[in-house]
Amino acid sequence: MTDKYESTVGQTADAVAPPPPHERRLSDAWKALKKAPLSAKIGIIVILIYVFIALFAPLLTPYGESEVVGAEFEPWGEGYLLGTDNLGRDMLTRLFYGARNTIGIAFVTTVLAFLIGGISGVLAATLGGWMDQLFSRIVDVLMAIPALIFALLLLTIFGTSIPVLVLVIAVLDSTRVYRLARAVSLNVVVMDFVEAARLRGEGMGWITLKEVLPNIMPPLVAEFGLRFCFVFLTIAALSFLGLGLQPPTADWGSMVRDNATLITYGDITPLIPAAAIALLTVAVNFVVDWFLHKTSGLRDDQ
Repeated sequence: MTDKYESTVGQTADAVAPPPPHERRLSDAWKALKKAPLSAKIGIIVILIYVFIALFAPLLTPYGESEVVGAEFEPWGEGYLLGTDNLGRDMLTRLFYGARNTIGIAFVTTVLAFLIGGISGVLAATLGGWMDQLFSRIVDVLMAIPALIFALLLLTIFGTSIPVLVLVIAVLDSTRVYRLARAVSLNVVVMDFVEAARLRGEGMGWITLKEVLPNIMPPLVAEFGLRFCFVFLTIAALSFLGLGLQPPTADWGSMVRDNATLITYGDITPLIPAAAIALLTVAVNFVVDWFLHKTSGLRDDQ
């Protein structure tokens, strides 16, 4: 009787046992996604399509990235769905490889900008004193010059290789990240729970990682999406001006510049890379707007 009772209790306990944490997180994320507005769902789908194209560009394209396959400015047709560019390279192939290069470099640059600006901003707010003053004055100097002009100057001096391009844009954009990270961290470090952690004798690493960082993540994540758009547009602008990604690397900004002459003949081919830039920017902003609404604590109007 006892064994039977224990077996029944064990089965009941197993039946009501909560799912593992990772399953709960996936379930919560799926429920939130189903409740997301149409604009956010469209944005997520567009972003996933771009990511898929960027990852599998070599498998999706019929030619090589820099392969000359025909005469210059071939019209749209069966052989070349979007025609050819000024050197006779397939535009569809270049468009797909441009997604891989432009988006990949923009993502790496944004991550680096957040590492530089986010860490320094949180440290400045947490430590205060001379470190806050030092970091803030350096940021003031960097922000005093328009970012695009400063980037053009630095790239002219140090060259236009991809590592230099990533580092220059990351440092310039980290100033905006620093401002946000410092501002939101200053609101957290004066809270009672942070003071209690200090009184308990917790170190700076614990306070930063366990107390401050979790409470400033929502605005930082939203800023990451917006900052990615700005970096993405900056790289495209620099490539259009000839100081971004260098030939023969495919890039949407340089594709617009190289084929701009077609616009005078009523050909919309140069507008396709520009439309790809605009579509991704709008999609990311849709998702960021939804995320900000979710994390703000506001209820839906429905």
